[in-house]
Amino acid sequence: MSQKLIIAIDGPVGSGKSTLARRVAALMGYLYIDTGAMYRAVALKALRRGVSFEAGDALAALAGETRIDLRARDGAQQVFLDGEDVTAAIRTPEVAQAASKIAVVPGVRRVLVAEQRRAGEQGGVVMEGRDIGSVVFPDAQLKIFLIASPEIRADRRWREHQQKGDAIDLARTLEEIHERDRRDRERSDSPLVRAKDAVVVDSTAMEPEEVARLVVMLAKELA
Repeated sequence: MSQKLIIAIDGPVGSGKSTLARRVAALMGYLYIDTGAMYRAVALKALRRGVSFEAGDALAALAGETRIDLRARDGAQQVFLDGEDVTAAIRTPEVAQAASKIAVVPGVRRVLVAEQRRAGEQGGVVMEGRDIGSVVFPDAQLKIFLIASPEIRADRRWREHQQKGDAIDLARTLEEIHERDRRDRERSDSPLVRAKDAVVVDSTAMEPEEVARLVVMLAKELA
């Protein structure tokens, strides 16, 4: 019987991590765990409660009292926050920016990293985020560091919002990409770094299916 791997996919915002992780999980029959959705869910709760993003202790306490469930339904992931389906609510630009702010809070990260480890410790999972291969699962059998040019990443993010009917300026989206990159790289707790044994995949000029099949090929060599 082949080994059930932990596949860790890291990379900057807009590089295509979620799309890749979902497709790899589907192709391999693995569970897809979107760690970014967990941070977004806590951010949504903080916005609703009016908790300041400067109040680290309050945000950590909020994360500790929060229940987040990720469920698969009809091939898509649903996100439940304290029992409420917030799958759509966490995908707004406001929540995305808020999530990047709480992601630098050490107390929040400790709570969510523990949850992520529990979810994936048995293997047979594809987990994506900013620090999966470097912090959450440093012993993951396959680590991918997915990159793409800032311009391509901004265009992808802009198109996503256009499809949802969100009025977002492309130039502003590019500015936000650069700001998120800076924040992710410079945060003191779990900054965005490539694990030494991660395979770098540049998706700038690749179709999503190409990238997914490349990762599956790498995984099958290890399983």
